[in-house]
Formats: sequence, structure tokens, C-alpha cells
Amino acid sequence: MKTLFLVRHAKSEWANENLADIDRPLNARGYKDAHFMSEQMKKNKLIPDLMIASPAIRATSTALIFARNLNYDCAAIRLKKMLYETTEKEYLKIISETENSKNSLMLFAHNPTLTMLSNRLTKPFTENIPTCGIVGIRFKINEWKEIMTATGELFLYDFPKKGG
Repeated sequence: MKTLFLVRHAKSEWANENLADIDRPLNARGYKDAHFMSEQMKKNKLIPDLMIASPAIRATSTALIFARNLNYDCAAIRLKKMLYETTEKEYLKIISETENSKNSLMLFAHNPTLTMLSNRLTKPFTENIPTCGIVGIRFKINEWKEIMTATGELFLYDFPKKGG
């Protein structure tokens, strides 16, 4: 059994139009939401074996907040360029290459790709994962490479405005 958590980065700041998209930081609500959602994960004992994040500042910052609140080693977060401005096929490639000793994986990335991937890996459930939304999917597979053709069971769909 493998468990995948897909986390859309928290709300980002748009005030500085001179910043490149990849450099946009979280805004105040984003920080608040990331702390709230990661505390929900901790309360429910949903702690991943591995965290992988997009190199975008907003995604990396969200991952760092989750790591701190889940007592996960921040230095162990892997940054993958392929999680920024790419396709669900690239997301699946990253997931499929995860070492099988890791039974649970948490990706911090971007829409619309996360929503498309969620709908591909489960029965379609949503049109849009909100900022700092979390999708949890369990798979009856032994190796991550099997994710390419697997359909999982949605067991978690949570986001800040839902209330945890």
C-alpha cells in the first residue's frame, strides 16, 4: 500500500509585479493557512515518509511550514524543477521514481496540474483544488512505478475554508 498526498501551495502574494512568478512568496493568509492545514495533518497523524516540492518560493515555503509542524527534517525536502510549470505526466514520473522504501509521499506543487492529476488518479472529484488544499489518495500497489496505471482511493480532501 502506498499513500500520496498532493498539496497545492498556500496563497501567494501578487503585490510586487516585478517579481518573476517562481519568486512570489506566500502572503499573510498563505502563512496562516499552511500552519492551519499542517496542524490538521499532525492532529490526524498523517505524516509522510518523503516530501518533494516545486522550487517556486510559494511551494517551498508551504513545504517548509508543513515540515516544521510535522517534525519532518526540513533539509530532507527534495526540490524538483519538474514540479514547476509542467504536466501531470511529469508529476507521475517524479512519483513513479520514488524509492519503494517510502510508503507515503507528499508533493507540494501547482494548479491546474495537481487537480488534473487528482482527477486522473481517483474518480473525478473536483474542478479545482483550492490554495493549501490537500488530497490524500491510497493505492493498493507495492511499487511507486505502478502509479502510472493505478487508480487510488480518495481518503482525504481538505482545504482551509472547509475548516480542517
